[in-house]
Amino acid sequence: MPVSQDADGDPRAWQLITAGERAARWLGWLALVALTCVCWRIMTADTNWDYVTDAPRQAADIFGRMLPPRWDYAGRLWRPLWDTINIATLGTLIAVVLATPLAFLAARNTTPSVLLIRPVALFIIVASRSINALIWGLLLVAILGPGVLAGIVAIALRSIGFIGKLLYEAIEEIDETQVEAIRASGASPAQVVSYGIVPQILPAFATVCIFRWDINIRESTVLGLVGAGGLGLALESSLNTLAWPQVSVILLMILVTVVISEWVTAKVRRSII
Repeated sequence: MPVSQDADGDPRAWQLITAGERAARWLGWLALVALTCVCWRIMTADTNWDYVTDAPRQAADIFGRMLPPRWDYAGRLWRPLWDTINIATLGTLIAVVLATPLAFLAARNTTPSVLLIRPVALFIIVASRSINALIWGLLLVAILGPGVLAGIVAIALRSIGFIGKLLYEAIEEIDETQVEAIRASGASPAQVVSYGIVPQILPAFATVCIFRWDINIRESTVLGLVGAGGLGLALESSLNTLAWPQVSVILLMILVTVVISEWVTAKVRRSII
C-alpha cells in the first residue's frame, strides 16, 4: 500500500489507492456515463417529444373523465372479481402440486441423478420463470380459447418456476446431520424425506406459497387484457369503449383487492413465522 511522505522523507498518511488506480476509476466512471448517454440517444431516437411534453395535459384530461366514478357499475364486477381470485388460487395450487416434486428433483441432495434428472428439472424451472404470465396467457388463449381456464393454466405455468426455484434452494440448505441421523436409524427413503427434510423446509414452503399467491392476485387482474378472464377482461372492455368512469371503478376494485391480499398474506406469514 503506497505511503505519502513529507520533505524529510517521513511517512505522513496512508493512501488506499495509487494515482494510477484513481485515474483508472475516473476513466471507468467516464466510460459508464458516456455509455449511458449513447444508450439514451439510441432508445429515444424515435421518440416524439411533442407527445411527451403534452403528456401531463393528456393525463389530466383522462383522470378528469374518470371522475366521478360510476359506482353503480361496481355491482357488475363481483363475478369478474371472483374469477380473478379463483384464477390466482387455483393457479397457485396447481403450481404447488407440480413444483414440489420438481424441486426435489432439482436439489443436489435429493435428486436421483445429478447428471441427467437435475438438469432437466432446472431447465423446466428456468423455462417457466423466463416467460411472463401475459405471454403464457396469449399462448393459452390461442390454444384453449378465451376464459378463466386459460388464466388458471397461465398462472400455474408461470408459478412453477418461482416456487420450484425457491423450494429447491431451501432443500439444499437443510441441516444434513438431521437427515443422516434419521437414515442411520434404518428409516426408508420416504421416511427420511418425511421426517428429515419436510419439517426443515415446511416454514419456507408455506412462506413461498403464500407469497406467490399474493403475486398471482396482482397478475390475474391483468390477464383479462389478453382474454383470460377476470377483472382485466372488464377493464379491457371499458377501455375499448372509452368508459372512463367505469375504468376508475375497476382500478379502485383492483387496488382494494391487492391491499386485502397483502393484509391476508402478512397475517398468515406472521402466524407461521
